[in-house]
Amino acid sequence: MPSTARRTLHYYWLVTRKHFGLFALLVLSTLFFGGFQTYGNPFVMGLIVDRVSAAPVAADQVFTVFGPYIAALVLVNVCGQTCSKLQDYALWKLEIAVSYDLATMSFDALSNQSMTFHSNRFGGTLVSQTSKFMAAYNQLVEALVHPFLPVLGSVVFVCILLGPRVPVYVVILMALFAVYACVSYIMYKRILHLNENAARAQNNLSGELSDAVTNILTVKTYGREDYERELFDRANREVVARDSKRMRSSLLRGVLTAGIAVIIMSVVAVFISGGNAWFGITPGTLVMMFTYTYTMTQQFNFVNSGLQRFNRAFGDASGMTQVLDEPRLVADAPGAPDLKVREGAIDFEGIGFSYEDGGVETRVFDGLDLHIPAGQRIGLVGMSGAGKTTLTKLLLRLSDIQEGRIMVDGQDVSRCTQQSLRRQIAYVPQEALLFHRSIAENIAYGRPDATMDQIREAARRANALEFIERLPQGFNTVTGERGVKLSGGQRQRIAIARAMLADCPVLVLDEATSALDSESEKMVQDALEELMRGRTSIVVAHRLSTVASLDRIVVLDGGKVVEDGPHARLIEQDGEYAHLWSRQTGAYLE
Repeated sequence: MPSTARRTLHYYWLVTRKHFGLFALLVLSTLFFGGFQTYGNPFVMGLIVDRVSAAPVAADQVFTVFGPYIAALVLVNVCGQTCSKLQDYALWKLEIAVSYDLATMSFDALSNQSMTFHSNRFGGTLVSQTSKFMAAYNQLVEALVHPFLPVLGSVVFVCILLGPRVPVYVVILMALFAVYACVSYIMYKRILHLNENAARAQNNLSGELSDAVTNILTVKTYGREDYERELFDRANREVVARDSKRMRSSLLRGVLTAGIAVIIMSVVAVFISGGNAWFGITPGTLVMMFTYTYTMTQQFNFVNSGLQRFNRAFGDASGMTQVLDEPRLVADAPGAPDLKVREGAIDFEGIGFSYEDGGVETRVFDGLDLHIPAGQRIGLVGMSGAGKTTLTKLLLRLSDIQEGRIMVDGQDVSRCTQQSLRRQIAYVPQEALLFHRSIAENIAYGRPDATMDQIREAARRANALEFIERLPQGFNTVTGERGVKLSGGQRQRIAIARAMLADCPVLVLDEATSALDSESEKMVQDALEELMRGRTSIVVAHRLSTVASLDRIVVLDGGKVVEDGPHARLIEQDGEYAHLWSRQTGAYLE
């Protein structure tokens, strides 16, 4: 079995063993249901046929002679139906319980992965992989219930019931079924990778669809519907090609196994025809031989479709299995303590960081040192690509540095839990993304226990209250996916209100006012001045007017600090910052 399939079984077993009682009940009820219904009934009927063949029974002796057989048939069917209902119960309960565990496992794996991981993947593909991973478990369990457990039960029951009566026949029959099983398994191994390829193509198709729908405004405003249609059609045709190849291989396997089934039924026809003459086999045993062999052949025919379902299930689960196997690029150290922020002093010491994209490594920082005293407000400026946003993400441990260390109040952030670190930092990114929830829920995201009055006050301070109250449902307005129902400026003010309400000791603003008009920016800047008072604040900005009033401005170029000081001093030095300032103010004058 390929390693991906083995790893899939590993994850499925982890959740199954939590509900082992249900799993054991499912296996036993399935085996006994088949035993009673499929083999118990013909066995009793065989005994009745033998008794009828032995000697005539008088009319008044029917119940006396056949009473025990009738009672046995009733008992067999009662037990069989009881096992059937136990099977239904165990299957439903197991699938419900395990689906919850698999969903939790997948969500934890995705939510705890680094931003680098998510940046290199389609969100739609990950959602599709999660759904398929959960559904594949149900496919495997249902294939186990039918046909694999009944086939296993058939082999056992046939050997037990027919072995003492016609041992030669049972040996020949088992040999033929062993050949059947070997051919099926060999073909199964050949087809498994085809299912993985088909699942990968389907995931790519989901990713293309998600990418186009998520960016539908860009598609429409640039008139690129035909281009996106071509990309989607190419991915769709790849799905068709992969599915067709899998279909041809599956049909070939079906033809081979069907040929073996014909041979098996030919053998049983010979034995039944000459069994009584050659070996003195009783009519009742002949009935059992035919019934059992025909039943086994039918069940082995279903093995072909069962293996196909196994193949499809492993193929569907392969994507999420690989995600679960992927190491976490940013992980908490075992037993890591929570970060305790008392003042908010931040130190970047000898920072070395690079990232790889498409096999090419890009060096961002090499020995960067930066000290930010507690409560100081600093601005990070520089040309695009200088490392401003990257530095803030390293502080938040959205990626981990390769060299040096980042300290907050003397505590190495790499040795503390990520959640405790991020709960001490209010972060407003350049592109404010909102949940498909109410405005009130979005504002209170960093402080879910906030009262409505506190939420309203945060909105007021962020200059968001006026437009929120104009909405038909006010704070109960659902923002749409990624906040699509609101304008860019409105989304940004909601994000700022969220940061205000979180009331963290450290504040990071990454172009937080870039989407605001001049009047709104002035109001929000006033609110941010109040918010930053007494807090360690890092403000990333291209618009230098945003940082001109801060305590200190750090100019980055090529991943290094090239200038450091307050606005007035940097202007006097006539260096990089002064040139940037001159360009921007000159542009405004023009």
